[in-house]
Amino acid sequence: MAEPDSEAAAEAPLYLRVAAALREDLAHRRISPGSRLPSERSLSQRYHVNRQTVRSALQLLREERLVVTDRRGTFAAAGAGGEPVVPALTARRPTFPGGPRAAEALVRASLTWEPPPTPLAPRLLLAPGEPTLVHRHVVLGPQGSALQRAVSWFSRPAVTEIPQLARYRRGRDCRQQPDLRLLYHWMHQAGLRITHRESVGVPPVPITTTAGGAARLVVHRVVSDQHGHALEITDIDFSAQSAAWTYEFSA
Repeated sequence: MAEPDSEAAAEAPLYLRVAAALREDLAHRRISPGSRLPSERSLSQRYHVNRQTVRSALQLLREERLVVTDRRGTFAAAGAGGEPVVPALTARRPTFPGGPRAAEALVRASLTWEPPPTPLAPRLLLAPGEPTLVHRHVVLGPQGSALQRAVSWFSRPAVTEIPQLARYRRGRDCRQQPDLRLLYHWMHQAGLRITHRESVGVPPVPITTTAGGAARLVVHRVVSDQHGHALEITDIDFSAQSAAWTYEFSA
């Protein structure tokens, strides 16, 4: 199997590096469709990681429908024609701004550490004026106009309990174009059972549009944990004529 040895991969969390190597093996048929993957122990020895890291990588590949697991082990998913199977999709899950299809558009993203708007502070379990992690994401059209803008504020529990967010604490490592595409997977990995609640509306009065006078829609999203505590609050503003608000579906 190919090993993750690029400079970019070396900066990624270990389970993402293992998943990337296995994904490449699957894509290039070094693991044949329908064949069994090496055991967790073998993979942990091959990549010099612990078995929990291997389990997290395999879980990510299962979510991507690239492998399936049963009592016999984990197998490369394959259909009648030898292509990866995409099973029937049953549950709806929205993407975090900058999700899996972000690479298909021109985007700008940033992370800062700043206080949220005053009304949001108690919902994020923050004291008035207390800073938190803020993610801003803009999708640009071919002419450079903003088709979609999103801003997400993270709660104190989110930054505390999700290790991949905690590394940005107090502005550390807030690099250019941060990649939070696996945010909801990170929440699951941290043992958080999350619920999404979205409110979609039209601005009540004419205000500056996102893209050249186009009609606009706004989305207010709250992602909460199993205790009802907000983890993330996101406002999305997009042009209804030239951009889409996309849901992902997963089993």
